[in-house]
Parts: sequence; C-alpha cells; structure tokens
Amino acid sequence: MPEGRPPIPMAIQRDVLVEAGHRCAIPTCRQVPTEFAHIDPWCKVQEHTFANIIALCPTCHSRYDQGHIDRKAMFQYKANLSVLNHRYGDLERRLLEIFAAEPEMSVIQLPGGFRIMLSYLIRDGLLVPVDLGGPKGFIMGMPMMKHFGLTQSGREFVTRWAQAQPVG
Repeated sequence: MPEGRPPIPMAIQRDVLVEAGHRCAIPTCRQVPTEFAHIDPWCKVQEHTFANIIALCPTCHSRYDQGHIDRKAMFQYKANLSVLNHRYGDLERRLLEIFAAEPEMSVIQLPGGFRIMLSYLIRDGLLVPVDLGGPKGFIMGMPMMKHFGLTQSGREFVTRWAQAQPVG
C-alpha cells in the first residue's frame, strides 16, 4: 500500500464483497479470489467510497490497470451489480449467470415449485414457462419438473449484462 494511503475501511470491504458475491464483479469472469479496485484511481480521488470500489480477480484487476478494460465499463459493471442485487433473488441471478456463460442455451428445466422463485424474471418478461410436452408428474399438487425459456428480451438483457452495457 502506498505511503500515506489509509486502508479501505472494513465496512466498505464487506459491502463490496457482498455486492459482488465474493467473486469478480465481471459477469463473464466471476473468479475468486478478489482484490479491491478503485474505479477512479486512488491518486486522483484520495478517498475510499463504496461507489468507487469494485471487487475484481487479480487478472481482471491487472487488465483494468493496464487499460484493457475501460473506466466506463467498470462503472457499468458496478451499476449492473446494483440492479441485479436489488431486483432479482439468488436463484434468478444464478440463472442469468448460466444463460450468460452458455449463450446457446435458451431453456432450462427446474422443479415446478421453483416458479415462485423466478417470479421477477417472469414478471419482467425475461423468462417464460415453456410446455415441451412429455409426461406430467405431480408431487403435492406441484408439477415435478417445469421448463423455463429465455425470451428475446431475456437474451438481450443477458447479453447487455455480460458485456457490461446498461441493464436497468
């Protein structure tokens, strides 16, 4: 740490790590371990703020410092974390990560009772229940398995998110 530069307060470190799920904030990376990166450089701002700090893996941190990832993209990654973390639940975010990591995938099969945990993705028009036919089994009145398909809007959302373009 450069001389005269105070450590990042523990509360900010905790909030940044929780925001990123203790993984690299870049959605196509998501590696661990992470480091704290100032989006606007410390030498320019001379302060530690939650809005200016993002969790990055060492590789992405180096790429950012070397200019391979630009500042505007980094602010967009930070903004997209906020949108995803406040709108969608854990299962919904994980599903978006799967669709981002596997762009050719458009339908996923989940237990039928999971529909309630996908309600915001469905309500926002990013995901729809899909009937692919086949046997229909029920457990306690709930379909055993259900297919959910990514809509065109969902594909566009996932693509924008993975490319650090605005999603909200």
